Amino acid sequence: MVGTSRLWLRRADSSERSSSLRLFCHHRLEGKLETLDHLAQASAVSEKRILVVDDDTSLTRLISEALRSRFRCEVDATPNPEYGFELALKKRYRVFVFDFSMPMIDGAMLFALIAKVYNHVNPPLVVPPLILISGRGDEARAQELMKEAGVRGFLPKPFAMNRLMEKISEVAPDLQVAEGESTLPKVGE
Repeated sequence: MVGTSRLWLRRADSSERSSSLRLFCHHRLEGKLETLDHLAQASAVSEKRILVVDDDTSLTRLISEALRSRFRCEVDATPNPEYGFELALKKRYRVFVFDFSMPMIDGAMLFALIAKVYNHVNPPLVVPPLILISGRGDEARAQELMKEAGVRGFLPKPFAMNRLMEKISEVAPDLQVAEGESTLPKVGE
């Protein structure tokens, strides 16, 4: 018999208020979350899709256009971390690019939530590598995150768009660069 359970994930923000993200999912009797149909259909990481989550909509748009142009890949982008979480449950990605500093759910927390779900479905899913970007590059927590599994890069803003493209090529060398690529602008200034 398959029942429904609620998984509550809580995080206290800097003002000590807490936000909750509810994830409704089915579970099997042995305690593993049952893979939803859309998760089961694509258990491998997508070769040509990148998820970008940053609360700066103009930067999100610029990054998306650069990724599409450079790698000829699909890019899903949103300024809303909750929607980014939903997208990560519906589709498979090759790389995640998240803003480290976002209200309510920061990029590191978003990555942890996605990884928790990916690791608890049956069969477990591969968690794509994460590249964090942030205007607060000197934060001790940001530097500590670089030691965590799955976090493969950190770029402080402002950064040259080419530097982000190089990081993505490092973590996903199988993404092919489109021919005739031009120099990309510096962002975040």
